[in-house]
Amino acid sequence: MAEEKVLRILVAKAGLDGHDRGAKIIARALRDAGFEVIYTGLHQTPEMIAEAAVQEDVDAVGLSILSGAHMTLFPAVISALKERGAEDVAVFGGGIVPQDDISLLKQAGVKEVFTPGISTQAIADWIRQNIQPRAGV
Repeated sequence: MAEEKVLRILVAKAGLDGHDRGAKIIARALRDAGFEVIYTGLHQTPEMIAEAAVQEDVDAVGLSILSGAHMTLFPAVISALKERGAEDVAVFGGGIVPQDDISLLKQAGVKEVFTPGISTQAIADWIRQNIQPRAGV
């Protein structure tokens, strides 16, 4: 019987947003839910996030944003992943994102956006149901 691969999730704070409490809570909750989690820390550029995702062979990147720059930073991370041949890395996000922007982010390739009040269990469940291990990784 083949051993099931544990999903690897990179949790990242893009841009100048200095509030990382939520990202740390999500990172810990995902770890406790059985995922391998890498947390990049504050003030990461989209390029730094994409490079870390490639280096760590992650299956998904979870972006946390409170600064209002989601319409710029989320698509920039997706673009940086594509530039590195990692377009199969799923990107999801959370934080302060207006409802009207969520559909636009999804059109840009973001798989899901979680807003304040969602439980960490619901996020872990969504990952289990929607994120697949990357092929060949």
